Amino acid sequence: MPLDVVDLRSFYATPLGGMARRLIGKKIRVHWPRADGMVVIGLGYAAPYLGSFRREALRLGAFMPAEQGGILWPSRGPVRSVMVEEDRLPLPDNTVDRLLMVHCLESAGGHARGLLREAWRVLAPQGRLLIVVPNRRGIWARRDNTPFGHGQPYSRGQLERLLVDALFTPLLIETALHVPPLELRLMIRAAPPVERLATKVSAPFGGLLVVEARKEIASPITSGVVAVQRQAATAPEPARRLMPAKKT
Repeated sequence: MPLDVVDLRSFYATPLGGMARRLIGKKIRVHWPRADGMVVIGLGYAAPYLGSFRREALRLGAFMPAEQGGILWPSRGPVRSVMVEEDRLPLPDNTVDRLLMVHCLESAGGHARGLLREAWRVLAPQGRLLIVVPNRRGIWARRDNTPFGHGQPYSRGQLERLLVDALFTPLLIETALHVPPLELRLMIRAAPPVERLATKVSAPFGGLLVVEARKEIASPITSGVVAVQRQAATAPEPARRLMPAKKT
């Protein structure tokens, strides 16, 4: 079950959460340096990482699972956030260029395959999916003082199999957050140089896995994969648990 949006927002307001946001945000922009004229959607609690796309993307949205709850985002300007059912996204087929999942897949449980098939449905041909998920081998998945210590962590092999089953081609899997999840000022200050070094040597024990995958069009679809045959869902009812967003 997803963490409540209040807990997620509170984490990112802490020094440790701010450090995680900066480091993960840099990883995301390395994968997606430009998004000019693209439709960019965040699914889960991706709002902390979507702000850098606001001046580039043609359309930008933060889709927040109903079980998690939602916040009004951004704090200024038109509201771009909405609560959704993860397996019934209110989008037509083939309309999203970039789909970012953060605080999402690890909470899906037995519905992970259905979630990825829905992601496949809404992505445009050759669209890109970027997933940030706890690393089974990392220490962040073993500590419950951050949101990354909740839900199901994944190994590289598990992610690859899930993505291939859902008709995605994994392009790159790398690790992030290589310092322990400790609220220590010295540790937080040391995080950026440690992250740069770990990236250079491809250290396998980061707290998170960051995987980019490309949507593939395959025909015929094998019997092991069920195609999603669904008309675009209607827009969800007005959110009942939307909360004011902190200024970002």
